[in-house]
Amino acid sequence: MKRQDILSHVGHISQVAEIREIAFREGRAGGMNGWQIKNGPLHFTVMKDKALDLCELSYKGMNMSFLSKPGLQGRNHYDTNGQEAQRSIMGGMLFTCGLENICAPYAGDREYPMHGRIRTTPAEHTGQEVYWKDDEYHLSVHGEMREAELFGENLVLKRRISTVYPGKQIIIEDEIENQGFRDETAMLLYHFNVGYPLLEEGAKIILPTEKVVPRDKTASLHTEKYCIMETPKDQEPEYVFLHQLAADEEGNTFGAVINEKKGLGIRLDFNKTNLPYFMEWKSLASGDYVVGLEPANSSVYGRAYHEEKGDLHRIRPFAREKNRLVITVLEGEELARTEKEAEKLAGKGEIRHEKK
Repeated sequence: MKRQDILSHVGHISQVAEIREIAFREGRAGGMNGWQIKNGPLHFTVMKDKALDLCELSYKGMNMSFLSKPGLQGRNHYDTNGQEAQRSIMGGMLFTCGLENICAPYAGDREYPMHGRIRTTPAEHTGQEVYWKDDEYHLSVHGEMREAELFGENLVLKRRISTVYPGKQIIIEDEIENQGFRDETAMLLYHFNVGYPLLEEGAKIILPTEKVVPRDKTASLHTEKYCIMETPKDQEPEYVFLHQLAADEEGNTFGAVINEKKGLGIRLDFNKTNLPYFMEWKSLASGDYVVGLEPANSSVYGRAYHEEKGDLHRIRPFAREKNRLVITVLEGEELARTEKEAEKLAGKGEIRHEKK
């Protein structure tokens, strides 16, 4: 539709697209601030006090994201105490892991908490912007998170999240800068979490996979079913798979979850140049029912693994690294088209499965 056609149908543009500042007032989320963003039938929430991560996403009234049992909450005294972090990991549509560590907690020269500290770091220098460009209405929010220590690191993650009405995409643009005077570790993992009711029995995990490796013996018993969701099972352990994804000539690749029965899906596009690792987190456990798609610049085995190998991802003083991820809601013919795209990208050869 043309801009004039859109405006002829509404009183105020917020009827169909808006950014609304919100504050939470009770429970562990009390005192937290964020933005609710509406782009037609696409609704999502960005948390100012949690690294500008997406705590929820819905489309046409259907929830697509996962929220863990602890629920939405800000930084707590136990966030940076090893395994205790599981009491504050909310899941959400997306939470950012790093920067000194990702995945399991690790105690080396010091303690590094599970999935790092950035995921609960409040944003500063925040702002929002809306404007018309031709016949499109652009909405964006931005801010920056600092991970720093006296006599230690000084890393800044600048983030902008944008969407365009009418449309079905969310664009995440990140820049990490080392504002210190020494090389620093800069591990990064994007934890993209899909949940019920989009995720249910029969939902497919679509990946242009060339090789899949189970993280451990538990996952190795279920490698053949990495691409399909089953019914919840009481007290079922999680499965984690490491994927070697095919990409185009420029390094672009993706992962998706589709529900053919509901005619909906969701897709995450990214570039492998700065995010060469990809993990799939699949949990069938009752109450912890989720699939995580996780592009990263480091392995699921975390800091201990890379320290032993001697290849920790590091960033030089005043250097910058950029990442761009695109979340797209899929519907109708886009589901089959996404499956075909993954097959074409990976080729028709048989997927290699390795046992642990």
